[in-house]
Amino acid sequence: MSGADALRRDTAFDGWGPAELKPELGSGAMALLRERIGETTPARATELGSVRLPDGAEIPAAVIAAAGGEGAISTSAEDRIRHAAGNGYPDLITLRGGTLESAPDAVVAPPSTDAVAATIVACAEAGIAVVPFGGGTSVVGGVAPDRGSFERLIALDLANLRRVDVDPVSQLARLGPGLRGPEAEAALNERGFTLGHFPQSYRYATIGGYAATRSAGQASSGYGRFDALVTGVELAAPAGIMRTLRTPHTAAGPALRELVLGSEGTLGVITDVEVRIRAVPAVRHYEAWFAEGFESGIGAVRALAQSGELPDVIRLSDREETEVSMAMAGLGGLKRAGLERYLKLRRRAEGCILIVGWEGEREAADRRRELSRRVLRACGAVPIGASAGRSWDRGRYEGPHLRDALIDAGVFVETLETAHSYAEITGLYEAVRSALKQATNEGVVMCHVSHAYRDGASLYFTFLTAARSGAEIQQWQEIKAAACEAIVAAGGTITHHHAVGRDHAPYMGAEVGELGLEVIAAAKERLDPAGIMNPGKLLP
Repeated sequence: MSGADALRRDTAFDGWGPAELKPELGSGAMALLRERIGETTPARATELGSVRLPDGAEIPAAVIAAAGGEGAISTSAEDRIRHAAGNGYPDLITLRGGTLESAPDAVVAPPSTDAVAATIVACAEAGIAVVPFGGGTSVVGGVAPDRGSFERLIALDLANLRRVDVDPVSQLARLGPGLRGPEAEAALNERGFTLGHFPQSYRYATIGGYAATRSAGQASSGYGRFDALVTGVELAAPAGIMRTLRTPHTAAGPALRELVLGSEGTLGVITDVEVRIRAVPAVRHYEAWFAEGFESGIGAVRALAQSGELPDVIRLSDREETEVSMAMAGLGGLKRAGLERYLKLRRRAEGCILIVGWEGEREAADRRRELSRRVLRACGAVPIGASAGRSWDRGRYEGPHLRDALIDAGVFVETLETAHSYAEITGLYEAVRSALKQATNEGVVMCHVSHAYRDGASLYFTFLTAARSGAEIQQWQEIKAAACEAIVAAGGTITHHHAVGRDHAPYMGAEVGELGLEVIAAAKERLDPAGIMNPGKLLP
C-alpha cells in the first residue's frame, strides 16, 4: 500500500519524527529541569515489532472493491499500529507502553476521490466505522480508533489525494487533502506562490487536516487562519457529495463551508480544498524585542492589532517561558552577559521576549516594519535585534521533537491553547496558569501569545513536571481536566487551533450550548445517518 507507506515512512510510530531529529538534552538543560521539577525516571519505549494489538476483523469484499481492490488495503501490524493513534501525550504513552486496546482492523488508501466516496458508502452499508487519516498529528485524540457501537473500523488514509491546480489570475489553488504542508508549499513555490500556512505541525500535517481542524499557522496574523484561506470545499459523506460554490463571498444563507471546516471527519471526508494563495514574499524578516512584562506585552500586541500595524508573525512569551527559552538558547557567556547588561540598563531585565516578523515585497515589508516598531517603542518595548528572531525561525518546528526527548527523560510535557478578548485575557491567563501550577505540583508552566486579532488573542500553554511512572495517563487526565475546567470557568474557548477531537468533546456544551450541540448532531444525522464517521469526536 504505497500511498500510506509514503505518508508515514519517515515518522516514528511513537513520536513526532525520525530519531535523527530528536535533540539531545544537554547537561545544562537537564540541570535546569531537575531544579524546576525534581528528579525524573527515564522512560523506556517498546520497539515497533513488540507492540501488541488486537486481532483485526475481516473487511467485506464490497468495501475492498469500492476502495480500489486489494492494493488499496493493508492489514499489516505496522500499518495498523501507525494508524492507531495521533501525537497527543496519552497517544504516545500508550504506544510506548507496547499494548494497544484498539487499532483499525485495516488501513485503506483509495486511489481517487471517487474511490473515497465509494468506500464511505460501502462502509455505511456494512456498518464499519471510518476514521479519516491525514498526517496523524492530532494532539487531541482526533484520529483515535474509537469504534462507537460498531464492531469493525478502518483508518481511511488520504495519502493518494494529492492534486495541485493553480489559478494564477485569481490567485487560487485547488489542493488535494493528502498533501503534506511542505509538499503543497513546494508545488506552489514552483509557480511563484505561497499558501503562507506554517503551523508547528507543518512538516507532517496535511491540507485535509488543516481544513478539518480549522488550523492556525505561525504567520496567521498576516496570512489568516486556514479557515480564512478556504474559498471552497468538497465533502464526501455517507449520504452523498456536498460541494460549496467557488466564490470570494456569498450572502446565500448559513455558510455550509463553515459547517465542513472544523468538522473533524465526523460528517464525512474532505476530498478537495480550494484556497487563496499569495506571491512568494521577497523578504522575510524576524526580530526580537523585550516587553516590560506579560501584561504590558499583551498591551503592545493589542495596540499593534488595533492600529492596523500587526506583524505577520507575533509571539509574546510570559516571564517563565522567556527565562526557560533564554536558558536553553545556548548563548555564550559573554553574549549572555552583554544581553543581560543591555536589558538591565533599559529596566527590562525581568521582561518578556516578543518575536515579530514581516513578510512581503521589500519596500512594503520595510514600511510596515517601521510602523510596527513605532508602536512597540510607544508601548515600552525595547529591541534586542534580528539574531534572536533568526534563531526562532530556525527552530520554529522543533518543539514536538524536543517533547519526544523530554518524554524519554521521564518528563511529563503537554500543551493546550485557548483564546479570549483583550478585556478578559489576563484573567484567563491567571486562572489557567494557577490551575496548572497546582495540578503539576508547582511544575514548569509556560505561556505565549501567538495569534492576535483586533478584539483578542490566543494563549498557548506548555507545562512540565516529573512523570508518574506507570500512571502517566491518569496524571494527564487530572492535569488536563483541571486546565479545561479553568478555561471554561473563565469563559475562554476550549480550543483555539488544536481542535476538539476526543479530548475536548466533553466541553463542547460550554462552547456552543445544548441547542448548538443538537444542531451539529442534526447535521451529522443527515450527512452520516448510520453514524460511522469518526465516532467519539467533536460531540460529547
